[in-house]
Amino acid sequence: MLKIAYDPIYAHPLPEGHRFPMLKYELIPAQLIHEGVITANNLFSPKPLEEEIILWTHEESYWHQLRDLTLPPKEQRRIGFPLSAKLVEREIRIAQGTVDGCHFAFDNGIAFNVAGGTHHAGTNWGEGFCLLNDQSIAANYLLNNKLAASILIIDLDVHQGNGTAQIFENEPRVFTFSMHGANNFPYRKEVSDLDIPLADGTGDDEYLQILERTLPKLIDQQKPDFIFYLAGVDVLATDKLGKLALSKEACKERDRFVLEQCIKHQIPVQLSMGGGYSTDIKDIVDAHCNTYRLAHDLYF
Repeated sequence: MLKIAYDPIYAHPLPEGHRFPMLKYELIPAQLIHEGVITANNLFSPKPLEEEIILWTHEESYWHQLRDLTLPPKEQRRIGFPLSAKLVEREIRIAQGTVDGCHFAFDNGIAFNVAGGTHHAGTNWGEGFCLLNDQSIAANYLLNNKLAASILIIDLDVHQGNGTAQIFENEPRVFTFSMHGANNFPYRKEVSDLDIPLADGTGDDEYLQILERTLPKLIDQQKPDFIFYLAGVDVLATDKLGKLALSKEACKERDRFVLEQCIKHQIPVQLSMGGGYSTDIKDIVDAHCNTYRLAHDLYF
């Protein structure tokens, strides 16, 4: 069964100017249920993540500032919105959803988190609407519990996974791959194990050709026994923040290629949804729903 982490807290209201992107967290599962792709039984609500697991990835002083709501105003501005208890709870539930998804992926080949992809959070900082790095937390969870020995993180959000790169810069068991807009946020990039910066306006054919040349070689070289995939739809030409020029069809083919590689090599994959900021919410929701539709067809 396709298992998807979702909780109403994912759509927690934020200050004016940040509410629109949050609508997708409610609309994606609603649309999939409406289409009959999933039922409510496919959704699970994660519990809050244990502090011990957070501290395998994030520095204690930083986590305590989040937990106790004492993060300095300058650091809150770097995150992009004011800190609140509800916001911290949202983040630790998202991270637990990604951890839980790993277990479901071992059982079913794939699992989703409707939210997640909080790849700008580093060991001791939050940034770009990210407080805790869900896929990094889950990767360290797998390593510490000896559930995986070699992990590949595929980050195809339009923004570089700078926090993920920093967290694993000295961890040879985790290979970080980020393919992103060269001239986009974050403007100070970290160094992933493999970075592919793309020029503004990169379109369907060039994007897919680069991915198809790169990913099979990476899998052959790294031989991962688990994959994390960040499938941001901010690569779309309609995205307000993206600067790339992919069609919705190419975004779907991107996801198909990644998932078919996972199936071919029998590697379980946990998928977090990442960013999407198109002007029309229908474009965001449909592009994300395409990923679930594909997974349903390919795996089930």
